[in-house]
Amino acid sequence: MEKIRVNASKEYDVLMGEGLLENAGAMIKSVCGASRAFVVSDTNVFPLYGKTLRASLESAGLEVFEFVFEAGEGSKNISVYSDIVENMCVAGLTRSDVAVALGGGVVGDITGFAAATYRRGIAFVQVPTSLLADVDSSVGGKTAIDLANGKNQLGAFLQPSLVICDTVTLKTLPEEEYQNGCAEIIKYGMYGDRELFEKVEAAPVKENYGSVIARCVDMKREVVEADEFEKGPRMVLNLGHTFGHAIEKLSGYKVPHGKAVAIGMNIITTAAVKLGFAPEGTDERLRNVLKKYSLPVETSFNANEMAAAAAGDKKTYGGTITLVIPTGIGSSELVKVPVSELTKFALAGGLR
Repeated sequence: MEKIRVNASKEYDVLMGEGLLENAGAMIKSVCGASRAFVVSDTNVFPLYGKTLRASLESAGLEVFEFVFEAGEGSKNISVYSDIVENMCVAGLTRSDVAVALGGGVVGDITGFAAATYRRGIAFVQVPTSLLADVDSSVGGKTAIDLANGKNQLGAFLQPSLVICDTVTLKTLPEEEYQNGCAEIIKYGMYGDRELFEKVEAAPVKENYGSVIARCVDMKREVVEADEFEKGPRMVLNLGHTFGHAIEKLSGYKVPHGKAVAIGMNIITTAAVKLGFAPEGTDERLRNVLKKYSLPVETSFNANEMAAAAAGDKKTYGGTITLVIPTGIGSSELVKVPVSELTKFALAGGLR
């Protein structure tokens, strides 16, 4: 088992290894000291790992309650959130109890937001079961749900008390979810670690799960510790996300997050080369890696549609938005631009 300590406003450990789920109850009990655990999962993950987690929690002496919702980004809404907190209330959870997210990014986001707002905050543990959640969404304390007008528009910062990444769960990961996770890993390499980029360029991520996940978590730890509430440096984690979120919104969330980010990375990197931020060939090299992992690089949405959707992104401040622009493989910079210039970047990125 590998452990990475995150020293944010709340200090916590990210545990990574095989077979951790069977001992999750004892780990959670030790950290949180709760007597009740409210497990939130979805219809894809719960049938696979719900029984194991429940047995582990009960063996540690916790009373267990469960809430399972329909899998998919479409469930990350205010209605499902309302059902979760209502059921927390019915279960009689108090501020000394713990919410446990068993699943991917959607489960972690909505469970974290419920924990952040129920009784003004209860303890929260992440048990990610997807590659994307392992390397990104389970760490850092961002919690949210989507609104009709945009992704992650209603949220709060709540650092988890513990993150348990059992890599055994990746063995049941559908190919599309593997690809989505790889998109976020490529993002890490692209914005700030040339060596990581070259590693995933040279060999499949699944051949190096342990070292790749650990490196991504450590990179996220660094930026979270430097800028927990995303006022500056943490924004580098949004590489590809401005246009990626626009694609998700415009597609009615039919395009999953990882694939949308892959397209968003290609758009902004192509624009970076054309506008002189990055050297020639940077975009082509990125596209080659994305295609290697069967990730898309194009969208049917045009520049005006994308710019309008991106203008409503939560990262806008007044009339400006901060873009993460690659300056090469493994390096990037934050550039604040007027929202009115989003169309220019979209066109430079190859959109019509």
